Amino acid sequence: MHYQDTLKVGAAQINTELGDVDANLAHHHELIAQAHRQGLELLVFPELSLTGYGLGPRVVEVAFPREDPRLARLAEAASEMQVIVGFVEEASPGEYYNALAILQHGRVTAVHRKLNLPTYGGLEEGKWFAHGESLTHTTIRPGWTATPLICADLWNPALVHAALLARPTVLCAPINSASGIVSESFSNEDNWVLNVRFYAMTYGTPVIMANRYGAEGDSHFWGGSRILGPRGDLLAAADAGEQLIVAEISRTAIARARFELPTLRDADTPLVRQLMDGYR
Repeated sequence: MHYQDTLKVGAAQINTELGDVDANLAHHHELIAQAHRQGLELLVFPELSLTGYGLGPRVVEVAFPREDPRLARLAEAASEMQVIVGFVEEASPGEYYNALAILQHGRVTAVHRKLNLPTYGGLEEGKWFAHGESLTHTTIRPGWTATPLICADLWNPALVHAALLARPTVLCAPINSASGIVSESFSNEDNWVLNVRFYAMTYGTPVIMANRYGAEGDSHFWGGSRILGPRGDLLAAADAGEQLIVAEISRTAIARARFELPTLRDADTPLVRQLMDGYR
């Protein structure tokens, strides 16, 4: 089978109105329409893009199930383009997840729940959300697949390794990173760039990182959204402000990068599993 070699992808660097789902939905519809005009096939929004981040007990007010008609209308707008948006999923009354809705073909094709909930520095997600328990893999079109991980998921290398064993062609990284949120001496601006470049290069996997830009209360989200190729090469990067960044990624480039540095081929999962079992 012959697969199309390139995929046109984008990251929507936006800000979000805290707790105002309807206003955020309208903003998403605008960006999805813009992405269609530019011929995108995959569009990634930041973490919790429909709700804002510092919700605290307001998670109850903004949460909704994956069957919510507002998500259905957003999926209709996405049409054949795969669109990844962040929301608070109500799994049952009182059970809430920091989640992603993967929209395509006019419907919600999957929901990914955040696995690693940070509760350190100025972060307290473990207080408000339940932990996800599975990885999510989706098909964009024949020969192209995507795996999403949410923000702190990428700071647990074992989770990233497990996610990439499925050999996705794209790693999607919706994040909500504010300056100084971990500590005054930990630079999110510098360390996120290092983080996603390392994974792209090590696994020969393009990365789409979508962060917010702007203020939420006392927090400043610094942006820095970027699209990386399979050698960690920078294909597109956002400036300060709200914007849509776009790049084309190449299946041939992915194949060559993985052939030259066969991290996935040589992962030796049985040995890793054996070694991990010793730490139970």
